[in-house]
Amino acid sequence: MKNTYECIIIGAGIAGLQAAIQLGRYNRRVLVIDSGSGRSSLCRSYHNILGWPDGVSGKTLRELGKGQAERSGVHFLNGYVTSVSKADSIFHVKTENGERYKAMRILLATGLTDRLPHLPNLYPCLGISIYVCPDCDGYEVQGKKTLVLGSGSSGANMALTLTYWTKDLTYINHEKEYLPEDLKMKLREEGISCVDEAIDSVLVNGSSEFTGVQLSDGRRIYGDRAFAAFGGNTVHSELAVMLGAERLENKHVVVNPRTKETSVQHVWAAGDVGVHSEQVTIAMGDGCQAAIWIHKSLL
Repeated sequence: MKNTYECIIIGAGIAGLQAAIQLGRYNRRVLVIDSGSGRSSLCRSYHNILGWPDGVSGKTLRELGKGQAERSGVHFLNGYVTSVSKADSIFHVKTENGERYKAMRILLATGLTDRLPHLPNLYPCLGISIYVCPDCDGYEVQGKKTLVLGSGSSGANMALTLTYWTKDLTYINHEKEYLPEDLKMKLREEGISCVDEAIDSVLVNGSSEFTGVQLSDGRRIYGDRAFAAFGGNTVHSELAVMLGAERLENKHVVVNPRTKETSVQHVWAAGDVGVHSEQVTIAMGDGCQAAIWIHKSLL
């Protein structure tokens, strides 16, 4: 039937694309609906992925992944899904443009969005000289003068985490959020200075080489690299709620660790929308694993 698929994947980030590739190789009728945003579209370079020792951008991975999936017959739609419901064992998907699609299975790969201020020069540096994940990129700041651009406890804890890689750290509490005394003490014990002042702009050499920040009081603080940690990231699990899937208090979707199926039969979730992977390579594994079990469920 027209507009009816065996699986609709919502989200074409790393997890969604890997699932699409796997399902395409099973010759399944698959539609991927993506709004064109997403965390991976912002990162200019991932450095911890097998086969890409010099780094690869999220944009490149997404473009390559989409082409690879299309070669196996997967369809793509640029759109934003506003609702998903189920009736008579069929899922009904609606986009903001009023388009409607049906599917036997649903994979939610909607990810999360980091809360980042819109500071001049910040976004072009992401993944190149400003990072958000210490497990991914702590290696990149070892021995370097590093600034942590953040808010309250989130930024302070990031600074403390980074002491594994460097001792030359300055924490800039951009929103001047309250810091508990115990955290202040830990920062002092580690020799991390804390500056309670808003950032006006990120200083760069060229377009993406971080060199420091300009503060609202006119001061400039210089550094070789930076980490951003503002807390309050948005987990895009609203569609899971519509379907009745279980979530944790932090709004991540609970899945079966083996199959990646949610608490709702025939609804899967993969990638950062799930229970805290937040790694490109894990998102790939999630997507592939979900696709395998989606295929098995359709046999």
